[in-house]
Amino acid sequence: MDLVLIEALEVDTVIGVYDWERSITQTLQLDLTLGTDIRPAAAVDDIGLTLNYAAISERINVFAAEHDVALVETFAERLAETLRDEFAVSWLRLTVRKPGAVPGAAAVGVCIERGHRLESA
Repeated sequence: MDLVLIEALEVDTVIGVYDWERSITQTLQLDLTLGTDIRPAAAVDDIGLTLNYAAISERINVFAAEHDVALVETFAERLAETLRDEFAVSWLRLTVRKPGAVPGAAAVGVCIERGHRLESA
């Protein structure tokens, strides 16, 4: 299995459990590791045969704009499901950070893994 990376992607969304958070957008920081096989794309130099990180990043931005949740956990779970469904990702690791949420901490968040890691042949 090969890994496609998208690191430190920032998206704006409505997220939080407090009333004041429900009326503003906040920036989340995302790191993604997406499992795939890059060999077919590399053999013929064709982006159509691999995970297009520009398209995935744009989809994440649209997802963030369309969703309004209280928990970072909910955001992460629903985004992981969306990416696996829409981009045929067999496995992913997603870290979602919410900067400034807790005094004294640079960020809080979650890291989840979904799917099955496939062995490279």
